[in-house]
Amino acid sequence: MTRLCPAAPARLLCTLAVLLRTSLAVDHVPMLLWSTQRSQWNPGPATHEGHIVSAQELMEFLQPLFTQNSRNLVLFLQDRLSIDDFTYFSESYGNKNPFQNVQEILQSSPSSLVLPAVDCKATKYLLTVLQESRDWRLTHVTNLNVSHLEVNASNPNLLVVQLQPLASGLKDISTLEAIAENDKMIGRVTMDLQERGIHFSVIYTAVRPSRISRRTDVVTELRRQLMAAEEEDSLSYPPLNVTTGNHTCILFYASNFSLKASSSVLIDLTNATFVTQNVDISASECSDSNTTLSLKYTKPVNGISSLEIRFLMNNKFYEGSARKWSTLDSVEIVQDEEKLAKFNVSAISAPAEYSFHCQLVGTSNLYPARLVPSNDEAKNWDVFISKLQIQGFNIINNQFSYASDCTGFFTPAIWMGLVTSIILLWILTYGIHMITQLTTNNRFDDPKGPALSVPQTE
Repeated sequence: MTRLCPAAPARLLCTLAVLLRTSLAVDHVPMLLWSTQRSQWNPGPATHEGHIVSAQELMEFLQPLFTQNSRNLVLFLQDRLSIDDFTYFSESYGNKNPFQNVQEILQSSPSSLVLPAVDCKATKYLLTVLQESRDWRLTHVTNLNVSHLEVNASNPNLLVVQLQPLASGLKDISTLEAIAENDKMIGRVTMDLQERGIHFSVIYTAVRPSRISRRTDVVTELRRQLMAAEEEDSLSYPPLNVTTGNHTCILFYASNFSLKASSSVLIDLTNATFVTQNVDISASECSDSNTTLSLKYTKPVNGISSLEIRFLMNNKFYEGSARKWSTLDSVEIVQDEEKLAKFNVSAISAPAEYSFHCQLVGTSNLYPARLVPSNDEAKNWDVFISKLQIQGFNIINNQFSYASDCTGFFTPAIWMGLVTSIILLWILTYGIHMITQLTTNNRFDDPKGPALSVPQTE
């Protein structure tokens, strides 16, 4: 919680200094707020270094946004953002400053506030909290409709801008380009509203951090936190659920759900599926024997107007095991309602009463659970799913049942341990056998008598 310095040039330097000083952790993200109205946020007492703003404290900071004077609110929501991004990318690539528009807007805004560390539990449900706080007219803004924004001045408006995701596994230069595109998007929306003379306030934040601190004084503590909270972090947001009446029939979760079209266009669907839930699941079907999870997205990226992903699951009785098993038989991708890509699925099955879990699922040959293309169109797609958990049958209390993991009992590490143990055991057995074959002389020389002569036949 830090008030920006009053002078415009010093304000930015003060902000960056705060961003540099604050310790990084895996459970908080920065939040930048600014408004076209003066005195939107009154200066408050500075908190100690490293303070993380809780959900309750955040609501106090957001109270001015819910007053009658703040009739328009813009939420720029990014999937990943950390304090260190503001300095790392600005300093590492010379004149390329990916946050140029954000910094200029902060300098020129009559009122602004920077919260270097906000608890991720507070930002995870920020959109829901904003919607419940006031009777907003909700509008989702994409890169395609920025120039056609319709803002009704008679009603309070909440504009939600889902920024381009920073997909995991990308190189720094690709992440830099993604952040720069998001910065341009922020600049375009802000400029459009200002040219119309519309007063508004802005929140720019993310759902989870993009990087972990490497400071030596916090590495041990971070490792301890990661180990202690591993189970909690694995479900950082609730799973997607499909209901029939009051009964949940499908549960679906993934920490990363991404596609790549034609080996070039990356489509990250993680936020749209689980965080903002900007996905249509009305075409999903449930029954005791067959279940289909249908995920429909509108304009997920430029060049694709609609995208539907179907997970086709089956529930059968197998005489060999004398029980029912649920299997994920195939995955289908439908682009623009005409191009169908179909994948056969290997090694995704579980007892009917269980859910299925796998660390990595996709088209890569290195993944334990693979999606194998079954037609020519499927060869144009790559699928990446991390920490997949899915259940389409026998769901109790709207929660995942015990998970059957895709990793078998005899992992490569176990096999290596067994082989090494067998080799060492063989060497030990051979050594004991050789020792037992040793014999000693049964005749000895008498130093006072003649020399002992032992015939060669003995």
